[in-house]
Amino acid sequence: MSTEPDSPQSTENAATAEPDAAEEPGTPVAAGAEDVHAGAATDADGTDADGTGAAAEGAGGSEATETGAGGEGGEGGASTTAEAAEAEAAAQLSEAQAELAAQKLERERIERRKAEKAAPIAAGAKLSGKAADLLAAVRAVEGGATPPATVFGEEPAPRRPAPEPVRRPRQAPAEAVARPAPAADAVEGVRRVLAGGGAPEALAPQAAAVLGEGAEDVLREDPWQLLRVPGVRPEQADGFARALLGPECAPDDERRGRALTVRLLEQAALAGHTALELPTLTAALVRQAVPDADAAVQSTLAEGEALVFQDALDAPTAGRPTADTMTGDEGHEGAEGEEGEESGADRPVRVLVGLERYALAEESLADALARVVNSLAKEASAPWDPATAAASGSAAELIRAVAGHGLVLHTGGEAARAEPAALLAAARERGLRAVAACHTPDGLRRFTALLGERAADGAVVTVPGLLSGAEGPGRDGDGAFALDLLIVLDAPQLDVESAAMLAESLPDGARLVLSGDPAVLWSAGPGRVFADLLAARACPQVASRTPDPGPLGELVSGVGVGELNQVDAPGKEIVIVPVRDAGEAVHRTVQLLADSVPRAFGITSDEAVVITPGHGGAAGTRALNAALKERLNPGPGRFGGFDPGDRIAYSPAPGRTVTGRVVTADADGLHLTCADGSVVVPRERVEQTVRHGWALTAHQAVGSRWPAAVVVLPGDAAQALSRPWVYTAFGRAERHLSVVHGVEQALPRAVAEVPAKPRTTRLPVLLRTQLPAAE
Repeated sequence: MSTEPDSPQSTENAATAEPDAAEEPGTPVAAGAEDVHAGAATDADGTDADGTGAAAEGAGGSEATETGAGGEGGEGGASTTAEAAEAEAAAQLSEAQAELAAQKLERERIERRKAEKAAPIAAGAKLSGKAADLLAAVRAVEGGATPPATVFGEEPAPRRPAPEPVRRPRQAPAEAVARPAPAADAVEGVRRVLAGGGAPEALAPQAAAVLGEGAEDVLREDPWQLLRVPGVRPEQADGFARALLGPECAPDDERRGRALTVRLLEQAALAGHTALELPTLTAALVRQAVPDADAAVQSTLAEGEALVFQDALDAPTAGRPTADTMTGDEGHEGAEGEEGEESGADRPVRVLVGLERYALAEESLADALARVVNSLAKEASAPWDPATAAASGSAAELIRAVAGHGLVLHTGGEAARAEPAALLAAARERGLRAVAACHTPDGLRRFTALLGERAADGAVVTVPGLLSGAEGPGRDGDGAFALDLLIVLDAPQLDVESAAMLAESLPDGARLVLSGDPAVLWSAGPGRVFADLLAARACPQVASRTPDPGPLGELVSGVGVGELNQVDAPGKEIVIVPVRDAGEAVHRTVQLLADSVPRAFGITSDEAVVITPGHGGAAGTRALNAALKERLNPGPGRFGGFDPGDRIAYSPAPGRTVTGRVVTADADGLHLTCADGSVVVPRERVEQTVRHGWALTAHQAVGSRWPAAVVVLPGDAAQALSRPWVYTAFGRAERHLSVVHGVEQALPRAVAEVPAKPRTTRLPVLLRTQLPAAE
């Protein structure tokens, strides 16, 4: 199995027609495993690669239904007596007897499941309640019949406007709570299973870590669980299962269907979706050669590995065509036809399937935001009057909005960051506990510089540091931040889980300001929180009127509105370098970074960055970093391909990239110095989390800026370009931008015609039921 994508179009934002084309952000493919999809991007940062399904804007109310295995309720008094007798008998068993009894029950359960496989699966047999009704309605609509009235006949009960959440500690981000390395004997057991199935033994540490305790037994019982290891493709898991199961292995094995369903949902999440529409999911399963896609989804729901939701849309014309939105039969018999009266069959709905972690995160986020909006005291605006009078322009407008509201959105470019800086300073001057949180250490540095002498210890933090407790004010006994005001910069980079943790951690009466540039690339993780909030219009929105200065500001502002303008740059702030092919692009990039830019502008190679659309291809980050290392820091790469002095991009968690340098290496691992401190990466984690960092993707670079940027656009990357990508890449330069241009007219076409790729999320629906649109 190869670990490198061969396609020259392996790019960061490569669009695909299937959700399984996205690769896990921040997690390069393990040694011995091939890429998830031929030609797919292998970003370490979480690409904006499109999966399947459309964005969820315009969706109406929602109802989340968690399905179980269809267990029955009580059996009456006789059952209670029998259970009491069994409990008394069980209490008399010795520990050894109890263990034997448990093993016997487990074997019986496994035998029953094997016997069930031989029988045909009755559609909907494993579902009950609302989930069964939903799937029955879907089949009715697809067959041209009227769905049961019980499904859509009742209006979902309205949500409480401001539920009081039960405070419970949430886990810190992945980088703050490191997963313990699996035990050596566990890895060895997994290695034996992999060898028996013909899979690369090098996958053993990853498989043991991902599958957890009992990984060896898990793989023997369900070989398709190997799909949970990043980089393993369905055909490879099928071969592994055939080798282990022999004649028992079949395409219609329910274990295979469940594993593929979960895999598609996980890869959709890597592409930014928090859920997939049911027809989209079943179509993708059919493409994976699952004989009965509906049964596979039902089995996944019955086992609790995914959840199903019904989202009612606002109007019959909302959303997508009937096959995707699950509309009722418009011409069904018995309709009253009275104006203003709408039967259940006429209401357009969509059925979504998603993983529990993202469903709960969206629900928690909507609830927490509603609490923030509604828990602010009415008289809380009085202390802000002097600050409002002292400020001017957009800063005054922002302070005025924050004075009277718990949640405020602020939009603008780099220069507009001065406005939340003025807000933070004004709040702290009035004795309020206020903190600003940035996406990256470089963002923290730049925002602190804006505060100048007004900066105080702990006033500016990073989002990961705040969530982990390493930075910021700490938490009270209820787990809430000790804050009156939280300002989150780079808000478009918030994925749904991080946003939920932040909002849930705010105490009652605290204010939240989300500030950022809506034109940049969205978060590497699932969701589009900032865009969904802007679209919901459920709170005040302050659009900055402060433009970014100079030729670079003019160029980037034009890109943001879909125009690639000819900009006058008398100081050579912008230079276009045309190239004919990828080889010339690599040569000119090295020349620019190592010689031309330092000589012309006094900007060293350490102060500049190279940005390219993807990791693969003849001019991707791999090829460019290899050429740049040979020129700027040649060496044998004794430490896993790295030498002291190498620039690196370290991804401690999916979607988060920190730049730094290699210091040394020893038995403990690779020693790095990064913008947020020193790090020691264990040897077994180096290949997964560390790359050379002279050249980055736009997603890795977002949230940071450099004095100079060299943006490389090779011809094979033309299909990966979009307006947000170009806006983000060009906007990383502070003083000078060089564009190594090999895509001809694809660049202006991308700026004018290719917007952000849609993402399917449920947050707009949840917000609409929690927060009415602001006037």
